[in-house]
Amino acid sequence: MSLNMDAIIKAVEEAKAKAKRRRFKQTYELIVKFRDFDVKNQSNRFNITVALPHPLPGKTPKVCVMATGAMVLAAKEANADAVLTREDIEKLAGNKKEIRRLANSYDFFVATPDLMVLIGRVMGQILGPRNKMPEVVQPNADIRAVIERLKRSVRVRVKDQPQVMCKVGTEDMDPKQVAENIAAVLEEILKRVRPEQIREAVVKLTMGPPITFTPLQTE
Repeated sequence: MSLNMDAIIKAVEEAKAKAKRRRFKQTYELIVKFRDFDVKNQSNRFNITVALPHPLPGKTPKVCVMATGAMVLAAKEANADAVLTREDIEKLAGNKKEIRRLANSYDFFVATPDLMVLIGRVMGQILGPRNKMPEVVQPNADIRAVIERLKRSVRVRVKDQPQVMCKVGTEDMDPKQVAENIAAVLEEILKRVRPEQIREAVVKLTMGPPITFTPLQTE
């Protein structure tokens, strides 16, 4: 099976045509529902970061880098939204209010390996349940590339329902670009579920009606 791009583009266009204009910029949302999918089985649950080919205008995720050594300066030069040093993290110990503020303020966290034990001890109880524990990057990694990738990424996660939901575009984007973003998400999902487990896919604007489409076509 392969992705049915014509059906995806048609669904995006229909979602826009049927949605009423609002005073704010609406977001395209993708919902993929599964069948024969036991969410109680932890091996079925996944929480992945998908880099979209086309970033969402005005919806750029915020990235916080926790680092030591040369990466501290490199992260600042690469326009990380926040950079925390070992000393900054140590000062957060016991300050749940500030840790919650950080967790709510940033979409993605990145950290060097030498800080993971400290982060787990100081921030794990708050970041963990939010599925925001840092992505580990090596000290010699190209942190600019990591930040740029995360700033055009979305989180795709199975929680307590056999489905995933994520943002894939904004109403001012070209429908073809939104469709390509949807395709990128579907390709990552299909690495984790079988094609026949996809019951249906839906795309909608924030306040618009849901448009159901068939994401796959038989070869």
